[in-house]
Amino acid sequence: MRSSLRFVCVAAVAAMLTAVPGSAQKTTGPRERYEMDVATMSGFAAMAGGGRGGIGGAMGMMFGGDPSSKVAHQLLLRLGSNDAATAPPPKGDHFFLPQAKMGKSVPLTWEASKEETGTTPFERPKGRLLLYWGCGAKAGPGQPVVIDFAKVAAGQVPPNLFSSAVPVIREVSRANSRSYIDWPNSKGGKQPGSGSSLLGAHRVASNIGPDINFTLAQDYMQGLSASTAIQGDQSVMVRWNSVPNATGYVAWTIGGMGNGGGKNDLGDIVWWTSSASKEFGGGLWDWLPPSVVANLITRKIVMPPAQTSCQIPAEVKKASGEMMIGNLNAFGPEANFSYPPKPAGNAAWNIDWTAKVRFRSHTMLMVGADFGGMAGAGGGGSTSGNGTPAEPAKKKKCKGPLGIPLPDGAC
Repeated sequence: MRSSLRFVCVAAVAAMLTAVPGSAQKTTGPRERYEMDVATMSGFAAMAGGGRGGIGGAMGMMFGGDPSSKVAHQLLLRLGSNDAATAPPPKGDHFFLPQAKMGKSVPLTWEASKEETGTTPFERPKGRLLLYWGCGAKAGPGQPVVIDFAKVAAGQVPPNLFSSAVPVIREVSRANSRSYIDWPNSKGGKQPGSGSSLLGAHRVASNIGPDINFTLAQDYMQGLSASTAIQGDQSVMVRWNSVPNATGYVAWTIGGMGNGGGKNDLGDIVWWTSSASKEFGGGLWDWLPPSVVANLITRKIVMPPAQTSCQIPAEVKKASGEMMIGNLNAFGPEANFSYPPKPAGNAAWNIDWTAKVRFRSHTMLMVGADFGGMAGAGGGGSTSGNGTPAEPAKKKKCKGPLGIPLPDGAC
């Protein structure tokens, strides 16, 4: 019995020793980090984000049928390195196969942003932000949460205003890289056209690190086709198609913009999200890894991939006024690559480079008299009941409450 117990104890100690940091496999690097964001935009988002926005794009949809048939693709490429350029300035190329319809390659480079000079006198804004959340015909208890802009400008920021449950994913940037290049830029190359495909081999060559080679088995996600319909109780039903490979969905709307009484009087701005709890900000409007999305689904912050409808409460529609504009986001898969391959056992893993490819699909939500009948039943427009196309609304600046940038294609 004692020998058996001694064996068990020795085995337990050995197991603990293998788990301590000193005995784990050591890794170094990566020297280079590449990120490729792949978006599918549909409906009004495709017209705005795909370069055909404004009145011309809107009129084209009025007379060209269902805007859900309008799909645009978008690529955002970023390369960061721990090394300096072998021959400054930093530069590179992403080489594509012919089916990508991107030409032989697109140039990666770094362009410093032009900072505005001079100072603008600060004038404290007036108005309120009304926060609503959750799917359903009626708003839940404790809604809306009211934020006074004047108090925020004076430094009185309400606690827990923005989400702590939704992480902001750290991306490759100039700030965390010794050398950094990206695309799109002014050096050339256009966003992919219709019928393009990312399947197959990709190569990234630069003067800030070794070549990066990977093969994609995941293509652009399918476009979202969303419809909005005002119900008899004045709630708004949002329905959409099930997108293959989607890991979850989130929707938001903003309304009441432009109802203020002057230059600095913003009036009441109404912000709603589909989350079952008060979750605003964080990475909720962007790309999120599948593991993070899965966790947020269990917390009812993100809608599950099987869900294809959500009702915006009547109180949100009433407070928003004539128009609500928003976004429906389908989170997608993520592909990760690294070189060299991870060695077996405890041999040190010295990583030369990593590559991450993130996918999502999104469309715009538009509800209100200004857009009634323009989109039909399939592309994010509303059904107002009379079916009469309204005059296109003037394009608004892409800024949300408290100066928060709105997602691509939201204006």
